[in-house]
Amino acid sequence: MIAGLLATTTPFSAVAQDKPVLTIYTYDSFVSEWGPGPAVKAAFEADCGCDLQFVGSGDGAALLARLLIEGADSPADIVLGLDTNLTAEAAASGLFAPHGQAPALDLPVGWSDPLFLPYDWGYFAFVYDKTKVDTVPSDFEALAASDLKIVIQDPRSSTPGLGLLLWVKQAYGEKAGGIWSELADNIVTVTPGWSEAYGLFLNGEADAVLSYTTSPAYHLIAEGDDTKAAMPFDEGHYMQIEVAGKLAASDQPDLTDRFLAFMTTDAFQSVIPETNWMYPAKTPEAGLPEGFGTLVVPGKSLLYPADEARSIRDEALAEWQAALSR
Repeated sequence: MIAGLLATTTPFSAVAQDKPVLTIYTYDSFVSEWGPGPAVKAAFEADCGCDLQFVGSGDGAALLARLLIEGADSPADIVLGLDTNLTAEAAASGLFAPHGQAPALDLPVGWSDPLFLPYDWGYFAFVYDKTKVDTVPSDFEALAASDLKIVIQDPRSSTPGLGLLLWVKQAYGEKAGGIWSELADNIVTVTPGWSEAYGLFLNGEADAVLSYTTSPAYHLIAEGDDTKAAMPFDEGHYMQIEVAGKLAASDQPDLTDRFLAFMTTDAFQSVIPETNWMYPAKTPEAGLPEGFGTLVVPGKSLLYPADEARSIRDEALAEWQAALSR
C-alpha cells in the first residue's frame, strides 16, 4: 500500500514542480489585498496553466532602482509599475525587450513605445477633505500662500513624487525652485511611497496629500463618502501613464508575451478602475464606474516626453532638494 501510494503521488508532485512561474515586479499597493493584484492573478492563472507571482517592491521609482542593481540576473520576467518619467532610463539599461503588442488603447495621447505597454493612466492632484478645507487653492502659488499642511512622496523612490517634481517644473519653468521654496513650510513630511502618504492624510496628520484626481472615486464608491475631492489647478495637471515591460533575460518569453496581451483585455482592464483607482488604458466593455463621472477633469494636461523627462529630472530634483534643505 505504501509503495502504491508513492507511485500515484509522485507524478502529481512532478507536475506541480514543472508548472511554469511568471515573476512580475510591481509596486506594493498593486499587490495589496485591495489592489488589482489578487484579481489579476486569479484571472490569468485560470487560463495560463502557470503560477503568477507578484513581488512588491516599494513604489515605481524603487522598482527601477532594484532592477538596475540586479541587472540581467534579475529573477523578474516583467516589471509593471514604471511610468513615462522613468521609461527612458529603463530603456537605456538595455534590460528590456520589445513587447510586440499593438492593441487599440484609450489614452489621451498617442502611444508608440516598442518596449513599454500602458495599462492605466491618471492625473496627479492634491486630495483634501471638503469638511476641513474651506478655501481650496487654485494653483501651486495659492497652495504655498495658504496655511494648509500637505504630505508628498520622495521623487527618488516614488513615481507620484517624481511626477510632482515634473508638474511644478513644466508649469513654472525657471521659477520652479522658487515655488518649492514657498511650499517648503507647507510640507509636513516626505514619505517613500504613496501608501504611507495617503495613510497619514487619512489619519488627519495633513490637510491634503499628493495623489490623483481619481482617488476620491475610491471613497465615493467603496465607502459611500463624498467628502474627499481633488484640488483643480488652473495651470493644469501632470499626467501619469503606467506601463509594463518584459525583461530580455526572462526564461519565460512566451508567458511574458501572453501576460502582456492579457493586460489590455477586458479581464484585466475592468479590474483597474475600482482597485487601482485609475483610468484603464482601454475602456472596459461595461464602461467606467458611475462615480468616475464626478471627478475633476483638468482643463490642461501636462506631460513631458519620456526623453525630456529624463533629461530635466536631475535639475528639478536639485531645485527640490535645495528648497527643502533650507
